[in-house]
Amino acid sequence: MNQLNLRQREAVKYIDGPLLVLAGAGSGKTSVITEKIAFLIKTCGISSSHITAVTFTNKAAREMKERVSKLLPGSALDRLTVSTFHQLGLKIIRAERKTLGLKSGFSIFDGEDTRTLVRDLLIQEHGAEGDLAGTIVQQISNWKNDRVLPEEALATAKSPADILCAQAYLRYKRALKAYNALDFDDLILLPTVLFEHNPAILEKWQNQIHYLLVDEYQDTNSSQYLLVKQLIGLRGGLTVVGDDDQSVYSWRGARPENLVQLQDDFPGLKLVKLEQNYRSTARILKAANTLIANNTHVFDKQLWSELGYGEPLRVIRCADEQHEADQVVAEILDHQLRKRTHFGDYAILYRGNHQSRLIELALQQQQVPYHLSGGTSFFARNEVRDIMAYLRLIVNENDDNAFLRIANVPRRKLGTSTLEALGNFALTNHCSLNQACARIGISEVSDGGHKRLREFRQWMDGVRRNCEGNSSVSGVRQMVRDIDYQGWLEQLSSSEEVAERRMGNVHFLMDGLQRVMANEEVGLDEAISRLVLRDLLEQQDEEEKGPESVQLMTLHAAKGLEFPHVYIIGMEEKVLPHRVSVEEDNIEEERRLAYVGITRAQQTLSMTMALKRRQFGETINCEPSRFIAELPEDDLQWQGGGQDTQDVNEERGQETLAGLKNLFA
Repeated sequence: MNQLNLRQREAVKYIDGPLLVLAGAGSGKTSVITEKIAFLIKTCGISSSHITAVTFTNKAAREMKERVSKLLPGSALDRLTVSTFHQLGLKIIRAERKTLGLKSGFSIFDGEDTRTLVRDLLIQEHGAEGDLAGTIVQQISNWKNDRVLPEEALATAKSPADILCAQAYLRYKRALKAYNALDFDDLILLPTVLFEHNPAILEKWQNQIHYLLVDEYQDTNSSQYLLVKQLIGLRGGLTVVGDDDQSVYSWRGARPENLVQLQDDFPGLKLVKLEQNYRSTARILKAANTLIANNTHVFDKQLWSELGYGEPLRVIRCADEQHEADQVVAEILDHQLRKRTHFGDYAILYRGNHQSRLIELALQQQQVPYHLSGGTSFFARNEVRDIMAYLRLIVNENDDNAFLRIANVPRRKLGTSTLEALGNFALTNHCSLNQACARIGISEVSDGGHKRLREFRQWMDGVRRNCEGNSSVSGVRQMVRDIDYQGWLEQLSSSEEVAERRMGNVHFLMDGLQRVMANEEVGLDEAISRLVLRDLLEQQDEEEKGPESVQLMTLHAAKGLEFPHVYIIGMEEKVLPHRVSVEEDNIEEERRLAYVGITRAQQTLSMTMALKRRQFGETINCEPSRFIAELPEDDLQWQGGGQDTQDVNEERGQETLAGLKNLFA
């Protein structure tokens, strides 16, 4: 507690009612949350089993729990709940599944599962409308985040497009019910609906959670806000930490106005501002403050720092995007040589993923190690997930989620109506989908569907027998040949080369299974579990490869991180701010995104722009981003386009020469 500043200590010690901590970038908000958890347990005598801390990502929850573990004994830590919003929702749903009408072992659909189901429903009912699946899935997600149920969406729909979306939403809800499945948005929506209609269950959970702490509150959507409000009730044991200037997720339902709504819903709300920044130089913070002042605010704040004024912010003009990529890499190599830094001290941030391609090539050509955040995990690839679903069904014939994934991969003419009838039968008879295949009668499903379900179950039983004992991997390879999975990939892929590469991933998976079983002397089921765990550990290892790798990521992905030296590329109109935001007059969120990028920098910040850029096959002239004009002019140092200053060039040359001498000394 002695290491906290005055405002941080005030936030930790205030427990007389609901509290909003307005925490600027780099102001030590995680320290406030973790110290407050320890304060509630050690000083206030609240049992750790009655305290819940909620954030948005697994990584943030993991980091929070690790930091709390240094302040608390192990027994208290075991009873403490630190989770994401969705994990908390899942915990409530699992405990109350009978009231919600769910069987045990219900499935959770990811985005791809949802799109596939909606597309199949559209094709079944409207023919060629399957192409609209992506748009409709997004609208369904928006409705769920705003707590709009299908019946309400249908009642208020006016245009033909809205009516189609609402009808699809209703059919999708019925299909999920039949499949004993939920999607990601249901993990928040269902608990709020449950609490609204069951006061006794709500009271039980309110008695369970005596104090709730919520991080990144500006990122909450309507359903998440209501869930917090319901759980708190009249007790008022609530601390929320947020920053309206870092709200950059409106496209997935986040509502920064939820911070303002707190004042209406909790009239006694106390506000504490954390404005001292422990990350960046004063010049970087001055630029961030000046930029974000152009947005409208309910809560004003000014970040400040005791880390010195710092170096000027550099704006680098480049001829085109290729010159931009080459220039940034050359700048990093030059700076690293002059300052004897690590490659991991540098981050290159951009508005869209497509901007990384030329940067990657330039880094590869100069043999500079880099790490691209947001890359696809091996186990997240569709072909790997398909075969893993088959493997899961081999070792557990009652895995409904795996069954649904591969029932029509490749196509077996098992339509959504057949699978929905199967799901309803399984739900009524309290059995798995696989068991229902053998028990369902022709009165519940068509003759053709009945025959194909029986055939599929019998074939899977045969696969299961082939995979017993020492020949299990041979049985898996035979199964992949039986379904002609390579032919299926060739149908789906854009080229033979892509299909071959995807099939190579399948072979790699089967080889990996064989290695695990041989080297670790385990059976097929254990080998599958270990492969999944190994993938998770490898992802964590990737995160820890920082010291010798330049970090590449989008501005969205950079939120919450910090780097000594930051490059923001593409500071142009229609790139940052993004073209769609310009057209929709949604500049404030783009300005917040630029603010997030600027406040990632600890020591130096460089921004690049291209005078010309190729888009959609043609070269266009680019205008500098309006955000550069909104930065304090006296703190900018221009380079390129004839605006270089001789003194700066001479100084850099002398530093480079000194760096070379030190290198060879």
